[in-house]
Amino acid sequence: MPRRSPVDRPRPWREERQSISSPWLVPVRKFNWWLAWVSWALDRWVLLDVLDHLGRFSILIAVIFYFADSGNRLKQKHYQAWQVINTAQGKGGNGGRIDALQELNADHISLIGVDASGAYLGGVGLARAQLERCDLHAADLRESDLRLAHLAYSNLQSANLRRADLSGADLSSAQMQDSDMTEANLAKANLGNANLSRADLRGANVQDFNWKQIQSMKLANVFGMRNAPQEFLDFARKSGAVSLASDDDWNVLLRKAAADTQ
Repeated sequence: MPRRSPVDRPRPWREERQSISSPWLVPVRKFNWWLAWVSWALDRWVLLDVLDHLGRFSILIAVIFYFADSGNRLKQKHYQAWQVINTAQGKGGNGGRIDALQELNADHISLIGVDASGAYLGGVGLARAQLERCDLHAADLRESDLRLAHLAYSNLQSANLRRADLSGADLSSAQMQDSDMTEANLAKANLGNANLSRADLRGANVQDFNWKQIQSMKLANVFGMRNAPQEFLDFARKSGAVSLASDDDWNVLLRKAAADTQ
């Protein structure tokens, strides 16, 4: 911060008066001349220099305290985010949970066991998130970014994952019955021991995904899956999966299967 420039000593009034051409300006200029003398006199006070230095010092102290308290502010931000998530548990809609989850994940906070069942989380960005054993059943996660997310042992039953990016995600032992993964990206995802009964996988990209040891694919719809290896398609067919383009045909089959089990 620059230092105050010293105030120049004003000229005597006689000299100042001679420089005024219009008589009506004399009162104005005289008042200004008087203020200039006051400013010059105050400028010579050492006390003002002391106060000036104290002002600079107070700014430095404020900056130090700001950075020293950054940890507490971060904890407060995380506490508020968790409060939003926990308050909205069991409720539909967004309820601020998208921003709260994204903030926590951006700060590398674990989201293991989070309960956002039934929530609208469309387009949420949770790449690489720690979401093991979370409850996301019936959640709307369409077009969400879940690349490399850790979703092992999570409950994704009846979740809407249409066009979601799950590439490289760990979905091992996840419960995904009745989930909608139409046109989802499952490239290089791990689905070992996952339950995909009645899951809608139409148009999903499964390039290089780990499908071995999938727990169940009974009545899962694999129509139009992209980059699916023939070995997987054979396994799916033997496991009771179907390949039906029409929603009506598939729903009829699902209702018939449900009636047969009653």
